Amino acid sequence: MCTLLLYAVVFAGAAYIFRQIFVKGKRCESQLNLTGKTVIVTGSNTGIGKTTAIDLAKRGARVILACRNEQRGLSALEEVKKATGSSQVVFMQLDLGSMKSVRSFAETFLKNESRLDILINNAGLFMQGRTSDGLGLTFGVNHIGHFLLTHLLLDRLKQCGPSRIVNVSSIGHNFGNIDFDCLTTHKALGLGTSLKEVFQCYTASKLCNVLFTYELAKKLQGTQVTCYSLHPGAIKTEIWRNTSSLMQLAIASLMAFFFKNPVQGSQTTLHCALQQGIEHLSGRYFNNCTVRDVYPKAKDDVAAKRLWELSEKLTGLA
Repeated sequence: MCTLLLYAVVFAGAAYIFRQIFVKGKRCESQLNLTGKTVIVTGSNTGIGKTTAIDLAKRGARVILACRNEQRGLSALEEVKKATGSSQVVFMQLDLGSMKSVRSFAETFLKNESRLDILINNAGLFMQGRTSDGLGLTFGVNHIGHFLLTHLLLDRLKQCGPSRIVNVSSIGHNFGNIDFDCLTTHKALGLGTSLKEVFQCYTASKLCNVLFTYELAKKLQGTQVTCYSLHPGAIKTEIWRNTSSLMQLAIASLMAFFFKNPVQGSQTTLHCALQQGIEHLSGRYFNNCTVRDVYPKAKDDVAAKRLWELSEKLTGLA
């Protein structure tokens, strides 16, 4: 009995140390005040998007909660207002799986808002299917929707410079590979529906995020707009809500010890959005509030250019 108790104490101590060193992570150290600034956060009705919005609203920013589900978005709006005491928080409906919705959002925003200082492309999903435009759902939401949104808002960002674009990716991009033949033929990163195939589509979409940021930085040279991609950490959020019950049970077990909470998970997003002195790192990838090197495939000039040109074609920008 004493031996079991000793093992339990040792395990608990080791788990605590692991969480403090590897899970909890660094915090954004910026004390920047955002009064008079306007920020858009996509997917901000839950998870790290919502905690990011709360932090920015506390700093005085006018925060646009850009969310697909109106009911959940309005509920988040009340939560953010209550948590911050700010009246400068607005909900606007945005379905990244519909290019019509993206264009409508951008048109309404540009008509009603005079500024845009920070665009945080945070929304993402982990599931298979098709968008209303016939694209693979993971590719359409995680990459194409944000690609189009960024382009439609880019002139406003330039007008309000210095400004920033933050693309929430994942360390999963290391496992991603973009099948351009499949993309060209089927407008999807993959066609299977098994857990393995859905995971492959997800990691490929996260690689798209990093390559998009890498190429975007080149095109923004000479402007006052900078951009960054990042891994927020393994987070206790609802991104897994569309997976099987067995998968959710397994993830819930892992979450207890190895996943960050949304506040911890939002720190690298906030670092990229706020930290002064990182402008020269535009186009780079961050993890744990620190710039990181990436594998060659995540800074492949040919692949980045090819993805950009295909994305322009699919969105009708070219």
